[in-house]
Amino acid sequence: MNDILTNIKKLISAPGLSGYEAPVRALVEETWIDLTDDIQVSKLGSLHALKKGSAPEPRPCVLFATHMDAVGLMVTNIEDGFLKVTEIGGLDPRVLPSQLVTVHGSKNDDTMGELPGVIVQPPRHLLPDDIGTGVVPLEYLFVDTGLTQQEVSQKVRVGDLVSFSQEPVQLGENVIAGHTLDNRASVAALTYCLKELKSRKHSWDVWAVATVQEEETMGGALTSAFEIKPDLAVAIDVTFAKGPGTPDHESYPMGQGFTLGWGPNVHPMLHKSFKELADRLELPYQVEPLPRHSGTDAYALQIARKGIATMVISIPLRYMHTPVEIVSIKDISRVGRLLAEFSSSLSPNFLDNLKHDL
Repeated sequence: MNDILTNIKKLISAPGLSGYEAPVRALVEETWIDLTDDIQVSKLGSLHALKKGSAPEPRPCVLFATHMDAVGLMVTNIEDGFLKVTEIGGLDPRVLPSQLVTVHGSKNDDTMGELPGVIVQPPRHLLPDDIGTGVVPLEYLFVDTGLTQQEVSQKVRVGDLVSFSQEPVQLGENVIAGHTLDNRASVAALTYCLKELKSRKHSWDVWAVATVQEEETMGGALTSAFEIKPDLAVAIDVTFAKGPGTPDHESYPMGQGFTLGWGPNVHPMLHKSFKELADRLELPYQVEPLPRHSGTDAYALQIARKGIATMVISIPLRYMHTPVEIVSIKDISRVGRLLAEFSSSLSPNFLDNLKHDL
């Protein structure tokens, strides 16, 4: 548990907004390079790490996809030294005022490019009358760096990125709160899987892929699946955990296991295989109905090339797309163990029995 906690605190310390994942990719690569046999970066910036199997070549392969990009903000204008911003990914403006952020400004000789800032809103009486006492839309919010107009103009440009900067907080022994746990929690689970596979024999090749741009385009998963050509693919992401006011049929208890997706993005035979494996391992889980697009990389994986048998596994997370997302370390470790056990259990002839109809 301590290894997972240390890893995830490190992962969420790095920016990596959707389309601009280089900082977090460097951290993931630093960890995965010692756990895999080959590591590459795709043309779009996704990280591909191969753990070779023991079966004779040509071996079948499974792709585990965890997106490493995060939601955040981008500078659109500078007004009197204050920064106007727009969202990258989905953000709820209710949670933005008073949040601490880092402005990733343009580097020059006298700055490293990172400026601390805070998201602020004008006094209520200066806002349009139709806003009333409700939520202040993002278009009226600013980022204040405390610098003058001249200082800001030297360090910040339109198009520069703004990321959340709150430090992670451990809540009890097995719970952590912080930004970008969607989906760095799943990256940590896949890392746990790779560590387990160091001491396990597995017939199939295992591709660990940290994808880019899931929050905006899903282009990372689509191009990685096209390039790697896996026989099976699994998207590991987060789902809505139970919290204040959340209906039972739309959320899942945090700390009591992962969810196994069921719907058009999920191959029924893979769902059955993971369900039977979780039962055998006595790992707690719930079936999550996904009657439409799952909202994960699974959609992109499934439609790559001529189609790939795909599965969705999710970690319950509270307060998604906010700076205080919360997950259970136990759930992360359970997903990591499930992936490792699945990899080890894949027989060379598994595909012979892969039928879409159960």
